[in-house]
Amino acid sequence: MLTLSNTYSSLPDRFFARARPTGVTAPRVLAFNHTLAAELGLDARALDSPEGAEILSGNAVPDGLAPIAMAYAGHQFGGFVPQLGDGRAILLGEVVDRRGIRRDIQLKGAGRTAYSRGGDGRAALGPVLREYLVSEAMHALGIPTTRALAAVATGDRVHRETALPGAVLTRVAASHIRVGTFQFLAARGDVEGLATLADYVIDRLYPALRETPDRYLALLKGVADRQAELVARWMHVGFVHGVMNTDNSSISGETIDFGPCAFMDVYDPATVFSSIDQGGRYQYQNQPGIAQWNLARLAETLLPIIDGSTEEAVEKANQTVVDFASTFQTAWLAGLGRKIGLSDIRDQDGVLVQSLLDLMQQDRVDWTTSFRRLADCVRGDDVPFTTLFDDRAAVARWLMDWQARLASGTPAEPEALASRMDRVNPVYIPRNHLVEEALGAAVQHDNLGPFEALMAVLAKPHDDQGPAQSRFAEPGPNDARPYRTFCGT
Repeated sequence: MLTLSNTYSSLPDRFFARARPTGVTAPRVLAFNHTLAAELGLDARALDSPEGAEILSGNAVPDGLAPIAMAYAGHQFGGFVPQLGDGRAILLGEVVDRRGIRRDIQLKGAGRTAYSRGGDGRAALGPVLREYLVSEAMHALGIPTTRALAAVATGDRVHRETALPGAVLTRVAASHIRVGTFQFLAARGDVEGLATLADYVIDRLYPALRETPDRYLALLKGVADRQAELVARWMHVGFVHGVMNTDNSSISGETIDFGPCAFMDVYDPATVFSSIDQGGRYQYQNQPGIAQWNLARLAETLLPIIDGSTEEAVEKANQTVVDFASTFQTAWLAGLGRKIGLSDIRDQDGVLVQSLLDLMQQDRVDWTTSFRRLADCVRGDDVPFTTLFDDRAAVARWLMDWQARLASGTPAEPEALASRMDRVNPVYIPRNHLVEEALGAAVQHDNLGPFEALMAVLAKPHDDQGPAQSRFAEPGPNDARPYRTFCGT
């Protein structure tokens, strides 16, 4: 039913700990991703069944599998913790998908491991469904991300502030290796281990670098480029990760760990959702700088293998870290350019884009709605866009500048241009009030209807699905209280 390999467990024993899932009382499949199962070449019918629930909950481990928990360290809100590791996640193994890409299959919430640090190793239903929903929404938006294969109820309660229904998430990723994985080895002075891990990462995730001179420096550059593009894409859709610790920074360039994440409604660059981020370290506008900071931490771990001379290694690595800012800015501006219909980016386009963002912030305009309605202006109807703003004169001036810029570019038929904008500006995102509604119904009433309805709409975020689905496109209600999210551990 589930045949997997595990190349990571062929690495030295100090990289991980053997871990067997802890059984649960009454496993039941709540959500199963048939599309992803087909991508992975798995038997969806067999897994989406009572027998499959035994495997996806951790009750049954197929013959031949040797599950592990991965070791890593990490900076958490700037403070270094030399040993973290998978405290409630167990890597079952790897599968080579239909495109020939090796991908991890991991159970999250499957019980204690050697790295649980006193925790119960379990997950509550709400956070499991949040990660399932948001990770799949990110995938539909075209953003690199871990994926959700299944959510399984355990029939047991987990104790946080109160007793909550438990669940296990089956998570899929190109890799679960993090910046913190390298930090774990560096903190122990394990230079041999760092080279072994770096070679493994290159072979698995960056194979084009195998024969590259200075391949470890090239690896740092490769990770930097993927992270710059990833964070830019987050910000294009108003996503705030919420906890960009180095142990949540993926070497593969995927979005990983969806605890206190959320999407902006009203545009405010200082938006922060996480209840534990009291200082706003991971607010929306700080995400590029934090990604660069995390990259610097990765660079520090690689210095001994980048160059035998510490001085030379620092100079080489530092340039890559410095270059991250311009790499991000290029990706950020290119994406915003596409959102407003530009086919190329010129020197002054940053001013045009920033002028729009300033107006949106000033008038507290909804991020997603404003970009989507801008395409109506191309179609000849300015009203849906301009009525979002209080300062109509200012927005009218901006529209004149924008239309002049469009006219100076490559000619395009209005409908073709508007359609091109629609393909990058979603109608639907996981609106926070809708996510809470779906999770509340599932956790409090064992009702998955709202979750399934929201999942169905988010599967096609750029397609206007008509009046029947209009509530899914609307911003949340104005509320004096800020929206707060929680880690879920």
